[in-house]
Amino acid sequence: MPSAQDRRGFLKTAAGALAAASVSPRRVLGANDRIRVGLIGCGGISRADLTMFLNVREVDCPVICDVDESRFANTVALIEKARDSRPETVKDFRRLIDRKDIDVCLVCTPDHWHALPTIYACQAGKDVYCEKPLATSVDEGRAMLEAARRHKRVVQMGTQWRSARHFQEAVAVVQSGQLGKVRQVRAWAYLDWVGGIGNKPEGEPPAGVDYDMWLGPAPKRPFHPSRFHFNFRWFWDYAGGLMTDWGVHLLNVALWAMEPIPLRSVAATGGKLVLTDDTETPDTQVALYDFGSYTLIWEHQVLGGVGIGGRPHGVCFSGSDATLIVDADRWELVPEPQKKALKPFLRPKDPNDRYSDGRQAHVRNFLDCVRSRQAPVTNPEAGHHVSTVAHLGNLALRSGAKIVWDFEKERVVNDAGADRLVARAYRPPWTLPYGRRSKA
Repeated sequence: MPSAQDRRGFLKTAAGALAAASVSPRRVLGANDRIRVGLIGCGGISRADLTMFLNVREVDCPVICDVDESRFANTVALIEKARDSRPETVKDFRRLIDRKDIDVCLVCTPDHWHALPTIYACQAGKDVYCEKPLATSVDEGRAMLEAARRHKRVVQMGTQWRSARHFQEAVAVVQSGQLGKVRQVRAWAYLDWVGGIGNKPEGEPPAGVDYDMWLGPAPKRPFHPSRFHFNFRWFWDYAGGLMTDWGVHLLNVALWAMEPIPLRSVAATGGKLVLTDDTETPDTQVALYDFGSYTLIWEHQVLGGVGIGGRPHGVCFSGSDATLIVDADRWELVPEPQKKALKPFLRPKDPNDRYSDGRQAHVRNFLDCVRSRQAPVTNPEAGHHVSTVAHLGNLALRSGAKIVWDFEKERVVNDAGADRLVARAYRPPWTLPYGRRSKA
């Protein structure tokens, strides 16, 4: 486990967001007051998240936003069924944020559109639930964290496993010391449902799509169907591939259990070793992280594979006395043979709990914090930390260099090319408030 000195140093540096655990409300919400949510982005994940919000009886959703008019119908139907009222629809998220009848912004956009809606919402005095990863660069994440601090907003990143009971139990066991000295952690995603997207020609945006707004701060490019909607995540302009998609979920569990200490360095290898399609991000990747007191290894590959214990994804904590493996379905304790006092243990998640992945509990935690003004479980400090670790794994791969990381300055100290990837240029007229290094 991390040394006390390492933990104190990390937490002292990061104390700005967490030291002041309470934040100021835009309006004081009583126990029976309605919480009014504005949805930004009406894709697939938004309907899962919005359903969790509407399962809470005091939540309403009077307005939704998307740049693609074809995305409105399913979300409107969902809200009408849950609340018997029809939301207003807008294509520019700034119109939603400007409304006085919105308390919370639910940001479910492609990754390259996480930062600005979150920052603008914080500036407007609204709280934010933002899907993971926090942003598409370290500097964007820093800007989002700074906006939440300055404007005293409640911000939750949508990594629902933080709120899943069996993950909480597994983390508690790791932190209890039962595993002995944990010197290596492995996290992996071998996903057979991720395959190729083919090779398509450029074309025209579909009718009803504001494509320039969809691009936003990303580089100007002709419309390409392979880069649009769900598949945006496989292109560097908009996201970071499986590393920032599934990686943020699984690395989050690893970093949560090991407690926060600064990353020292990371090296990575991989690339497009299987797919020959339009995607840019690696279909195969391994990253090796040095946290000083332990080593963290990330692995992913598409088109399947067999992970530890036959699990397609999970996190494995290797200790001197025992090993603990956890995935979306269960956690398991495997003692070292000579540790006869420890007994093997297998704990499945509750099969009777329809929300046992933690999604409903994660939304409930956020809404409780909107009322109490306490920090939620995946506050922007925690979200920025895990997103940064994922981004640096990609930086190491793309630069071909071992990254030596200055945690306090958030800089790569040994490779200028990799350091330039810490921030990203914004396409005018968009600019990034509070960014340390991003320029238009």
